[in-house]
Amino acid sequence: MAILEVKHLKKSFGSNHVLKDISFELEKGEVLSIIGPSGSGKSTLLRCITQLETMDAGDVQVNGLNMVVPGSNPLKYAPAKTLRDIRLSTGLVFQNFNLFPHLTALQNITLAPIRVLNEDRTQTREFAKMLLAKFGLEGKENAYPCELSGGQQQRVSIARALAMKPKILFFDEPTSALDPELTGEVLKIIKRLANHHMTMVIVTHEMAFARDVAHKVIFMDQGVIVEQGSPNYVFNESNNERLASFLARFNG
Repeated sequence: MAILEVKHLKKSFGSNHVLKDISFELEKGEVLSIIGPSGSGKSTLLRCITQLETMDAGDVQVNGLNMVVPGSNPLKYAPAKTLRDIRLSTGLVFQNFNLFPHLTALQNITLAPIRVLNEDRTQTREFAKMLLAKFGLEGKENAYPCELSGGQQQRVSIARALAMKPKILFFDEPTSALDPELTGEVLKIIKRLANHHMTMVIVTHEMAFARDVAHKVIFMDQGVIVEQGSPNYVFNESNNERLASFLARFNG
């Protein structure tokens, strides 16, 4: 059974149809890379799945829970408890880190588990310290975001998402705000998570990374899925002209 099912998802902003009938599935432990030009709807798709945006039609099923009432027309979202359970099953890492500037690295990571999940403060702090050490940030527990490099901030934001123990981790262009040297640091962490069978959906412009880390790749353009399949199929075997044009231009 798929841990994530997206069915006929549609989203518009006024007359701008950003997502036009998006459907796909992801199994537990798989990594999905979503590629495509800017403005193709990739980030909006993640925001709908993680409930930062409301969808206009369709359904999202996470870990067996439906985000909307099946068959409802007009679309009706599920009860608040179901939506909360779905939210707690997902974690989102933003491209611009979104850390609280007035909190230390350790406080950024422990805030939600303590306040939202009511977890034990001492155990949560120890788990956060373990994550920081695992990500090469030992000794940075009391550093504020302004005292960290971009790569370090993004690693803290990944640790913050993992501290909530999500079933699926979403990344919205996690390296777009980083220079090439720092990009490598973050991609290494994500690859390590993939090796530990963390279920992930990654919107990225790093083509080599998308090819190497993913089990599945989706190519989006103008709000639709133009091509999807294994990395080998999408990058080497597909005859889709729009995909070929995108990859050729991306490769310079």
